[in-house]
Amino acid sequence: MGSLFAELARQAPTNACREVETYLREIPEFRSWETKPRAKAETMEYSVWLRRRTIELSPDNSELTDDDLRYIAAIGEVRADAGMSSDSRQQVLQLHTTLMLRDIHEAAENLRGGEVEELMQVMTWFAPQGDRGIVAYRQGFVTVLRRRLPYVEQVALLARSLLTGDPMAADLAVALDLQPPEFCAVTVIRVPDRPVGDRELDVEIEALVKTHRVPAVWYPENGTRGGELIAVVPCTEEAIRLPSAPEAVADLVGDFAEAIGRPCAAGTATAPLDELPAALERARRISKSAPLGKPSRRLRPYTVADVFVELAVSDVPFIDAWLHTVARNLEPGPDLVATLDAYYRHDMNRGAAAAALNVHPRTLDYRLRRVAELTGIDPASTHGIRTLSTVVTRWLSGSWA
Repeated sequence: MGSLFAELARQAPTNACREVETYLREIPEFRSWETKPRAKAETMEYSVWLRRRTIELSPDNSELTDDDLRYIAAIGEVRADAGMSSDSRQQVLQLHTTLMLRDIHEAAENLRGGEVEELMQVMTWFAPQGDRGIVAYRQGFVTVLRRRLPYVEQVALLARSLLTGDPMAADLAVALDLQPPEFCAVTVIRVPDRPVGDRELDVEIEALVKTHRVPAVWYPENGTRGGELIAVVPCTEEAIRLPSAPEAVADLVGDFAEAIGRPCAAGTATAPLDELPAALERARRISKSAPLGKPSRRLRPYTVADVFVELAVSDVPFIDAWLHTVARNLEPGPDLVATLDAYYRHDMNRGAAAAALNVHPRTLDYRLRRVAELTGIDPASTHGIRTLSTVVTRWLSGSWA
């Protein structure tokens, strides 16, 4: 064994101890070791073993054996069984990789850089075998999650993993038979107030997932009974270039709106799989700008093309405040916001708008004249369309509530 490998062997217990202490210092979940010395000792033993296997296998570029991978997977199972969160699991993998690379670098420095060939040997081994070890660890972790978590929570974990770019998503998807596609439409359905309890909501989400075969997760809103359902819906590459939401999104939104039985708003943004975190931010902002609709299968999922003006306005407070002033001028009514909503939704077709409102066309005309009197803006003018359609959408979204 060359001098670099000898140095790594000499430092293995010390380096393993440093790794354990780093976990204790940087990952809150590991602080339970203060009352569980056996868990700390097992982690120390595993850290020493992994370093020694690196020293044994890397000189000949030998692969980790099946027994090695089973042992690594077992460690993942132990930690998942102890209740380790997915965030902590990812942090452990990142810290372990960083510290192993630091071990190698420091050993080379101690030898004053004289073992370049051995350094290349260990680094050539580390990348592919490190990946195999991480996959085994994740698979062990997922094995326990499947055993411990209800189906709806497994699906929620998959959705969160996809939306945060967690590599564990691939293993969860295989376990749940929900293979993520290359392109997705991240859809956020905003529900300001839901009538069902947690158990009933879980049942509705589970039925939705099984029907549409998409990962979905519910995020409650602090201090309210409402929240967001976030779903990752498969779509095609062509769909990400279209201004409208994919048909599969419309079906899912309609089913959930009908099941939840409360006004809600939906926003969707398409992206390749590796850009889902950014797509989630866009979809969430769209859902907050979209008008709340009645809980029916016809509830419309909005895209950026539908509310780009409202999105821009929401970022400019003085413009939003001015529009709010215009909206307050409509309050004497009667039903002027609903009238304008129907008027613009039907492309200013008086007959269709009146029918949607269940009023006579002359009543519609009266209301539109009333809008002009109260605001000084003709609803049929270019200025009226630009201003009043934005006022209506902002009002109906609940942004000024």
